[in-house]
Amino acid sequence: MAEQLHFLRAFVTRSRWLRFFFDVACVLLGIGSRGAVVTRIEAESELEGTRGSRWHIHGWVSPGFEAVRAAFVENFARRNELGGACAVFRGSAQVVDLWGGVRDRASQSPWRADTMGIVHSATKGMAAMVMALADSRGWLDYEQRVCEYWPEFAQNGKGEITLRQLLAHQAGLFGFDEPVDREVVADLDRLAGVMERQHPAWPAGARQAYHAISLGFYEGELIRRVDPQHRTLGQVFDQEIAKPLGIDFYIRVPEWIPDEEIAPLEAPSLVRRIFGMPLSVTLDAMRSESILHRALIANPGTQFYLDPQRVVVRNLEVPSGGGVGSARAIAKAYGVLASGGRELGLDSRTLAALAAPARPTPRGFFDECFHGEARFSLGFMKPGPTFPFGRPSAFGAPGAGGAMGYADPETGIGYGYVTSRMGTSLSGDPRDVALRAALLEA
Repeated sequence: MAEQLHFLRAFVTRSRWLRFFFDVACVLLGIGSRGAVVTRIEAESELEGTRGSRWHIHGWVSPGFEAVRAAFVENFARRNELGGACAVFRGSAQVVDLWGGVRDRASQSPWRADTMGIVHSATKGMAAMVMALADSRGWLDYEQRVCEYWPEFAQNGKGEITLRQLLAHQAGLFGFDEPVDREVVADLDRLAGVMERQHPAWPAGARQAYHAISLGFYEGELIRRVDPQHRTLGQVFDQEIAKPLGIDFYIRVPEWIPDEEIAPLEAPSLVRRIFGMPLSVTLDAMRSESILHRALIANPGTQFYLDPQRVVVRNLEVPSGGGVGSARAIAKAYGVLASGGRELGLDSRTLAALAAPARPTPRGFFDECFHGEARFSLGFMKPGPTFPFGRPSAFGAPGAGGAMGYADPETGIGYGYVTSRMGTSLSGDPRDVALRAALLEA
């Protein structure tokens, strides 16, 4: 049975609609898309949430993952979930596929099996996969200086910055001195010039501050230079990762994606934003000279790639935050990295580097942007005391508002969570934390 289903899925992956109907059929028959018998949630299960809200929950879990299903249901009943999805892969086999609620409050359109969400900085994990691919193929080396591949980068004191330091947010390049807007971001040569002229805030590796938006632009220019075809990072991701894996994730959202397939992210109220974050972070957000303000709030900030009319701006590459995708896509990609990377041709040396512990600055892992500890390595976040996930060798990326994806090489698990209602926690959204805690019980 499993072999026949594997053959069918390989065939239907060529079409999004065929894949959708195939997955629905598997749910209704009570089997996983990989052939495993699953614990099935009825297609029209109804749940009463907070304030009299009623939500429909869909999907299935394999035996042993019932706690994840329970946590997903509790997110609607107790944690004010609006709409979202959670998926888990063990290697190439999907073991959790859950979705429910609504895509957005205004239309009350249901969250469907293939709904994609805005994941903000969870995009960084997908961009880091491109960097890992480049390392595996010998296009670049994590230990080399950035200027070895991009000579003009060495201007204004950046000559000693290594790729590893840049990807660990230790380069002091969290903001831009020159104006950066959509027009600049769309012109990659012009954007490269801005980055080349940028002065670092401190010597290479001296301190750490989250490169919220800027990191992806530096990664993108590096990929343009080292890729033999000189493709953009988004193009490499699409052609070398997304299409081979058959996943719905886009770093550069094309025009042809219908708006209705992407869930807008409902912003928290002003009160929740003020009291849901540490006071030091709230105050820094209002100070134009602060590191946090320069990295997250302005020039260009984290809102410039959103579009009130079309959910997100189309054909604009923002590898640090502008991606959209499904929970299935995130989980499947991380599942591949967690179980050897064979489908993408990743070598064991690169995977060992991703699983290795993060390397601190002389000031440890204190992040000047967040005023607290955060661990980063090779473009991914690593688990630590303030943001634990998976086992010590895990690596992933959370996104502002609650989205999360990670790979756990010790268990072969790939995890993805996407939501349509933005949270405010900096140490893991309670909905995501509940799902990940349940996953550890499996």
